[in-house]
Amino acid sequence: MGSADIVPGVSGGTMALIVGIYTRLINAIKSFDTHFFKHLFTFKLKKAFEGVDWRFMGVLLAGMFAAVLFFTKVVPLQIYMFTDPELIFGLFFGLIVGSIVILTKAIENFGWIHGLMILIGAVIGFWVVTLVPADTPDSPLYVFLSGSVAICAMILPGISGSYILLILRKYDYILSQIGSLGTVDTTTALLALLPFVVGAICGLMLFSRLLSWLLKRYEAKTLAVLIGFLIGSLYVIWPYQNRTYKEIVSKKTVVEYMSPKAVELRNNPPSEKRPEFHRLGEVINPDATFNKLKKIELLTIKKKLIKSDPFVPYATVKGANTAHFWDGVIGVFIGLLMVLGLDYVRAKG
Repeated sequence: MGSADIVPGVSGGTMALIVGIYTRLINAIKSFDTHFFKHLFTFKLKKAFEGVDWRFMGVLLAGMFAAVLFFTKVVPLQIYMFTDPELIFGLFFGLIVGSIVILTKAIENFGWIHGLMILIGAVIGFWVVTLVPADTPDSPLYVFLSGSVAICAMILPGISGSYILLILRKYDYILSQIGSLGTVDTTTALLALLPFVVGAICGLMLFSRLLSWLLKRYEAKTLAVLIGFLIGSLYVIWPYQNRTYKEIVSKKTVVEYMSPKAVELRNNPPSEKRPEFHRLGEVINPDATFNKLKKIELLTIKKKLIKSDPFVPYATVKGANTAHFWDGVIGVFIGLLMVLGLDYVRAKG
């Protein structure tokens, strides 16, 4: 489930269905009710945990966290989104299109009302993603809201919470903060993640029952609206886009001109496609007689997406970047193969 939730387009809820724990998951989430928190805050811990499936949730969350660490430390998606955007966003696009196909197949007795719900959802989805700017704030309130909305999608079969974060332009931000855990920036990362975690907890408490109620009574219509939302929001993850980034100097230190780091940067400059990299700045004392006496600025540069213009390769936007056309095609194909393969496994199981 952790691997599914970290990749936009693959739903943790779908994975829970495949492995047969979805019903237990929903019931376990619902068991953390007002009685639990009442006993917890009055320090009646035994009574608090008597009525909840805490062992199941504890082991599940530990496994999910391990998967999240894998995709931020070992296979850092937040970096590949900058260095290989056509491939990665193509993968995400294929995953979402595959999810749309699967969800549409799940609607029995498809009729005009479901088509209307899809159309309404598509209009709303497109409207929402065009309202969200490429450069969204990193303020605690916005991160809190992102967490509360994304967590609701994570427990729905077919809907990816990571995809919601992509739409809200907070996917790479959250993954970058998780990737910073265990480094010198751990404290900063924890403080940045705190509003997201609190928002996720609040979202689960407030919306899990509502979502469960909607799916129980209006499952087909709810799925139709969700399908429409996915279709309308595909605009934001179209792999072929002219992306404009802003470089921000997040940290500035002074090092010796002949220090190993400075020499390495002069001889082997790092790729400036990465979301964060080092660059040499100005020499502090250029009049120094010998290089070993000189000091130079070491800059930490962070890139932030400020504008994104979709285009169709070889068809629109004269001079648009089409050098990585096949990267996008391969990504879409792999994404479709992954999600349709998961659906095949679920059907056979």
